[in-house]
Amino acid sequence: MATRPESNLEELQHKVRELKEKLNAVVVAHNYQRPEVQDVADFVGDSLELARRCADMEAETVVFCGVRFMAETAAILNPSSTVLLSHPTAGCPLADMISITDLAEWKAKYPEATVVAYINTTAAIKADSHICCTSANGVRVVESVPAGEILFIPDQHLGHYVSTKTKKRMILYPGFCVTHTRLNEEQVKLAKQHHPEAEVLVHPECRAEVIALADAALSTSQMIRHAKESSAKSFLIGTEEGILHPLRKANPGKTFHLIANSLICPDMKKTGLETVIKTMELKQTTVTVPEEIRAKARQAIDRMLATA
Repeated sequence: MATRPESNLEELQHKVRELKEKLNAVVVAHNYQRPEVQDVADFVGDSLELARRCADMEAETVVFCGVRFMAETAAILNPSSTVLLSHPTAGCPLADMISITDLAEWKAKYPEATVVAYINTTAAIKADSHICCTSANGVRVVESVPAGEILFIPDQHLGHYVSTKTKKRMILYPGFCVTHTRLNEEQVKLAKQHHPEAEVLVHPECRAEVIALADAALSTSQMIRHAKESSAKSFLIGTEEGILHPLRKANPGKTFHLIANSLICPDMKKTGLETVIKTMELKQTTVTVPEEIRAKARQAIDRMLATA
């Protein structure tokens, strides 16, 4: 990605801060956002951290720098706030891999299973599920459910990772993250040859064979905390490249290498400072959730938050 002149960057970030004050707005950003967007946000984190922040937040306007399902989650948790998505077409292919019809068919096929929905789903899917989870708390959520049979939707790779940590029967819907599944076993082995001293951290949305080669499978915020606490000085990172910015900020004396250059989410990278400014100035891309769906989805999210 081309670098922006420092003076222009500061001017744009100053404009965002002015608009935040004018709109009584809070800007939240996911760890995969561009560095300049992360640096102007009030809160940066993974899906679990941002859900917790949104549940406690009091703001007239929430500007969500991420993708649509994340902004929907903010709207579910903050019905009195105006929630603006930073880019109108920032979506999530994984979330789009399961529809209400698909879920109904799988529930009919496995009527005894409790539905655990990854946070990377639409509000309508959350509303038709028992409980939500994130990559940070998937194992804890599954263990908290009384049922011995779990229908895990929609990410098969995260579901498989969770299945290795529980004795419950896990039925895995065949969805996947396009970005994380690009990473393969050969790329990890090659990166380890180039950096044999590095600790390998990957996301649990990765394929099982990739996770098997890693030292740890962690959510993005868990990666940041782990890197701080680890005695290692060098790390190989297997998740979307946006995480390198907060990792380096939090660990100035350590080195971080992306395992593969293909680990870029096009939807996360749609948001830039210009689009944030345009969204705030025009108050466009307002994300709303119908009350009937919102109330049911809120129950699934609240159950997740209660497991923490």
